[in-house]
Amino acid sequence: MPKVEPLAVDAKCTEHSLVMVLADGREISAPLTWFPRLLKATPTQRSEWRLIGGGIGVHWEAIDEDISVESLLAVE
Repeated sequence: MPKVEPLAVDAKCTEHSLVMVLADGREISAPLTWFPRLLKATPTQRSEWRLIGGGIGVHWEAIDEDISVESLLAVE
């Protein structure tokens, strides 16, 4: 079976976590404390993200932060 690269289709930040929804239906999350820029960002800044690389990660322009799906999966 060929390896399928996990791709994000949605992202959100709760008060304490970053949550990414993957194209295969999985949701992965990590504490905001792992990402100091996101932790210090305002709720508005956290909500202003875009997918990068066709879903390989998420970018927040206002805080210059990129987080890849692969990096979240590597620590789970």
